[in-house]
Amino acid sequence: MKSLRDFVVAATRAMGPDGLDEAQAHAKLGPLLRTLIATDDWLPPAFAEPDPVHYRQYLLHCDPLERFSVASFVWGPGQKTPIHDHTVWGLIGILRGAEQCRFFARKADGTLEPAGEERLEKGQLSTLGPQSGDIHEVANAHADRVSVAIHVYGANIGAVARHVFDPATGAVKNFVSGYAAATVPNLWDRSADIRASHS
Repeated sequence: MKSLRDFVVAATRAMGPDGLDEAQAHAKLGPLLRTLIATDDWLPPAFAEPDPVHYRQYLLHCDPLERFSVASFVWGPGQKTPIHDHTVWGLIGILRGAEQCRFFARKADGTLEPAGEERLEKGQLSTLGPQSGDIHEVANAHADRVSVAIHVYGANIGAVARHVFDPATGAVKNFVSGYAAATVPNLWDRSADIRASHS
């Protein structure tokens, strides 16, 4: 848990009173997220548990002022999202497995056009945001195993009003994602470390 706690502390220090803009967030938090996903010994198993039908989004931390949040995204074999946006900046780091991402842009008539694809492997990082493009569809790149990514967003992403898009017509529906679990890990219990240092 220390790795996640260290990330949260460093990300909190990087925040201004009103958070970070998209470019600042990508520049300041990208290296921190790269360090976090470089090791795979800190995520509790309960927050990497897949669902047999749908991908899961587990809250790992939300800044008290909701300037940023950290979530684990868990993909069962072959699972994917609908085409959706975020309305805030984001960073995606692959902890296990791989993600396949298809980006889209909205044309003047509201329909969608392809805007590129990206495959992210373990240890790799990607960024998104309203300025750089944040409409995409994400899938587990593996048909036979679970993939896990760590996502950081410029808000409490589970409570943000966002949109899903019909791939054929571009028609928009509102949604709020929420989280897959009602509990979060306790990042701040350092009692075992303190006891060990005083024994």
